[in-house]
Amino acid sequence: MKNCFDLEGKVAVVTGASGGLGADAARAYAQEGADIALLARRKERLESLAEEIESTGRKALAVQCDVSNEESVKNAVEEVVNHFGKIDILLNNAGVAIRGGVCDLCVEDWDKGMDVNVKGIFLVSKHVIPQMIKNNYGKIVNTSSINSIAGDKEDMFIRHVYNASKAAVRGLTMGMACSYGKYGITVNAVAPGLFESEMTADTLFKSEEFLERYSRVVPMDRPAKKGELNGAIIFFSSDASSYVTGQTIFVDGGFSIV
Repeated sequence: MKNCFDLEGKVAVVTGASGGLGADAARAYAQEGADIALLARRKERLESLAEEIESTGRKALAVQCDVSNEESVKNAVEEVVNHFGKIDILLNNAGVAIRGGVCDLCVEDWDKGMDVNVKGIFLVSKHVIPQMIKNNYGKIVNTSSINSIAGDKEDMFIRHVYNASKAAVRGLTMGMACSYGKYGITVNAVAPGLFESEMTADTLFKSEEFLERYSRVVPMDRPAKKGELNGAIIFFSSDASSYVTGQTIFVDGGFSIV
């Protein structure tokens, strides 16, 4: 029986691919046989990852892109299509986590959080989906967060614009799934719990007290390990999820059920 997780011959676009969960996902896509377009603002970091992926025998393209800027997105998508000829998979992973509550955040910080985390998905999807419609096939995976349903009580961890934007990602995922299913496109979301990344390494993972309390609450007694988000991403990106759309999987060690 054909491996339903096989991505051989597919082209995947990963935003926010310069590090952390995005870079991990790009490596996982390549391991399953896909060629990868790596999008982020820091192209120099993308180029080293592209070299790493190509050393495994897959093709990779590094493209500088600011997902909050439509002209940048339009140009990036055109470059990808010109290079690979198509786009089969889109992982909307670019994101920022800005600390502060509504009483403390300035308008510029609020706008930045919403622009990258929500508008970025809107803009990249806007320019990628027409390419998918041409082929009557597409797999879109959006990155939400456990913080779409859970807030932080302690002042040092409060991130209200992150809560709002990641909840919006879940709503946008459902809306897109309803609208584009007739074109053979599925749209789903992953909602990570506590993973070590650029956004958490200098904040949550710096607090031993927080990690101890988190581990006591989570049914699996620990934060996530590197690579543990990839299984859900590959599932949503492959034919294994051919009849699954509009869903959010919480990859959180059970935190969301406590």
